[in-house]
Amino acid sequence: MDIYSSLVNIVGEGFASNHKEELYIYSRDSGAQQPRRADYVALPQTVEEIQQIVKLANEEKIPITPMGGGLTLNGLTVPTKGGIVLDMKRMDRIIEVNEKSRYAIVEAGVCQGALQSYLEKNYPHLQHSQPDAPPTATIVGNVLIQGHGHLSVTYGINSQMVNGMEIVLPTGEVCKLGSCSISPYWHARDPLPDLIGLFLGWFGTTGIVTKLSLQLFPKPKFRDLLTFSSDDIDLIPDFILDTTQLNLMENLFIISQQWPVWTQHVLYVPIISAQDQQELEFKIELHKKLLRKYEGKITLVEGRNAERMRESRLPIPPVSLTLFADVKQGGGFQYTGGILPIEKIPEVWPKALELYHKYGQPYIYADQLLTSGHNIMFGLAYCLNRADEQDTEKVREALDESNRLILDMGGILWKAELSAQKLMMERMDPNTVKLMRRVKKALDPNGIMNPGNWDA
Repeated sequence: MDIYSSLVNIVGEGFASNHKEELYIYSRDSGAQQPRRADYVALPQTVEEIQQIVKLANEEKIPITPMGGGLTLNGLTVPTKGGIVLDMKRMDRIIEVNEKSRYAIVEAGVCQGALQSYLEKNYPHLQHSQPDAPPTATIVGNVLIQGHGHLSVTYGINSQMVNGMEIVLPTGEVCKLGSCSISPYWHARDPLPDLIGLFLGWFGTTGIVTKLSLQLFPKPKFRDLLTFSSDDIDLIPDFILDTTQLNLMENLFIISQQWPVWTQHVLYVPIISAQDQQELEFKIELHKKLLRKYEGKITLVEGRNAERMRESRLPIPPVSLTLFADVKQGGGFQYTGGILPIEKIPEVWPKALELYHKYGQPYIYADQLLTSGHNIMFGLAYCLNRADEQDTEKVREALDESNRLILDMGGILWKAELSAQKLMMERMDPNTVKLMRRVKKALDPNGIMNPGNWDA
């Protein structure tokens, strides 16, 4: 029996394909990376079906690439060596919400918008940390690429909010990690040995996560933001230190962009939330008082421009980056997400601006503070016309220079594409690279899981 027929037998007619027109969309994403052909796609609905597909892949020595929403933009769910793309969309159950211990158990195909809507309807006092991404992005996918959300300043990046996982290992075995391995409750990750880290940031090379427990948080009744403006990039680290010292923000963006004209400054945008109006006003007033220390150097933006910022940044998820992403009306967008030490921002800022000018790109900085101000996501975003190969190649060159710049500044590349992974591994401690190889080999002896990623 051929592989296609085997897949149909496992997942059912209509949920497996080897047709060129259907494989087309699984062989590329909206970023600038080169298309890479998928041979098959399968949409399993149960853990048992995934186990059978993994068994088939081991027998046939054919690669598997797990995919959530396919929105990483960096080609991480586009197969590097062909094989089966495992589309997890049908595994879309919200299994449980524990209101008292504040966590949700979801399957791998549950998207951000689905959980948001479910909580708004059934648990309006709870929320999860949502990324700056379309609502169709999956929760599990965002966690596995160590994504950040609108609560990342307060509670850390989204992968730090995981209580437990169910995984189908590359050998086909099912494994539970966290408190769910010894208890009916998925409430805790510590103080057990942290095996969950074996699946975070590995880009699907160590297993297939089928269920995940994600922490939920109190949802505030009131939210607002302030917009501060400055032209002095050297003040950025100190102002971040002062705002985080207050410890009253939900989130903090640092924004500068080529258009509209009023945003061509360093704009600090703290998001402030509260459970009552008095609390909100108190927090806002404390943030405004910071301006006394920076008198004449940082000012408060008011009026219509302040309202524009509210319209674009207060929604969850925010809409401003979505508007920028299709500037060239070619459906292409990709960025380098550099996780940087905060003190490096004044140095990297003008160097990044030079790259924007060099490649004829409209500049946009939409940087997000992470983990109470221990580091920052410094993004260099590029839009492209995917129908124009010359334009796409130019963006690839810009991305490569951007990646090297971030690394030279002591940063780490977030959700790195294949070439960026290689850049990091070239600079990585050799014994760390050896350890990664041993871990992958131990978990995936036949090398079937998303091969090509994290390869030295």
